[in-house]
Amino acid sequence: MELYMVFRKIRVLVVERAKIIKLKKIVLHFLFFLLLFCAALILFINIDPAFGGHPTKEQTEMYQHLNNYVDGKFINEDPTELVINSSDASSTDEDSASEAKDRNPTGPIPVSAIDWNKIKSENDSLTWFGHSAFLLSIDNKKLLIDPMLSPIASPVSFVGIKRYEYSEDIMLHLIDEMLPIDAVFITHDHYDHLDYQSIVKLDSKVSHFFVPLGVSAHLVRWGIPEGKITELNWWEETEYQGLTVALTPARHFSGRDPFNIDTTLWGGWVILGNNTRLYTSGDTGYDIHFKEIGKEYGPFDITLIEGAQYDPSWSDIHMVPEQSVQANLDVNGETMMLMHWGAFTLANHGWNEPIERALEEANEREVNIIAPQIGETVLLDSDLQMPLTSWWDF
Repeated sequence: MELYMVFRKIRVLVVERAKIIKLKKIVLHFLFFLLLFCAALILFINIDPAFGGHPTKEQTEMYQHLNNYVDGKFINEDPTELVINSSDASSTDEDSASEAKDRNPTGPIPVSAIDWNKIKSENDSLTWFGHSAFLLSIDNKKLLIDPMLSPIASPVSFVGIKRYEYSEDIMLHLIDEMLPIDAVFITHDHYDHLDYQSIVKLDSKVSHFFVPLGVSAHLVRWGIPEGKITELNWWEETEYQGLTVALTPARHFSGRDPFNIDTTLWGGWVILGNNTRLYTSGDTGYDIHFKEIGKEYGPFDITLIEGAQYDPSWSDIHMVPEQSVQANLDVNGETMMLMHWGAFTLANHGWNEPIERALEEANEREVNIIAPQIGETVLLDSDLQMPLTSWWDF
């Protein structure tokens, strides 16, 4: 009997040993495939130019003395969280008037045919291409802001956020029709703002690029000569063909792959001409920087304010429309336009909910707001008033 018990214990030990060996093999196989996947991912990122580049050693050494650069990364003026706890995030539907219904348009969005003659005129003007992409004419200088004109916001065509369908194809091929562009302004390097295909196609038509610190690494990798690029830090300004140009703070983050998060800066732009003073916020959460910008550079004739693709989980880095209206007041804007909508669904709210909320808040606060159709050119004259047609209701 004792001998039987000994053999039984030995058998149990052997079985347990076999299970441990099998488990170790599974873990080793998992680690091997994980390592293989990571190696393939790194190789893919390094080979595919759409991911962009990385700031050089010389650049990062220059950034070391900056107050907004710590431990190899850029930081916001105030501590910023990208994700909050799940109980807060679960309130997304409650905060959204549409409760996530109609997150995408039910059909092609009606757009206006581009009026190139109007754009060519010497009048200051603004043409919106959806989301945060604009063609400006200020002092007869043709300027682009965040010209993301591709059909998908992604480094690869088979995965990513697709652009809404429009009644007319007015996107990438527009570059072929564009006039020579005096300058392109990039607010940050996320795919819905900085697009590889658009930049490469634009290069031959563009005289100069203005970008936040570090973003030049992407452009240089894409073949843009360094001499065509000006990098600025927050509150730095320069003169360009008679325009005053300044990069202003925003509360956001950056990165085009898992290995370069916050290695480039983000921000908004101030562009001051003889007749038009313009401010664009870039992507940002609401913070004290708006009042600081208003004090330093306001008043503005027109402000382009982010206020869509919001979620309680992103409250530090994206504004709700009511905050956008307040931001316009903070910077002392005469007229505002809501942006960051009309092209991509990035959040759990109705696709046209942001503009409806912004209009309601602007009306209550007696703020002049314009909402032109995508492709429509608006003249930036002294009396900037335009009828609201609610073109998004279809």
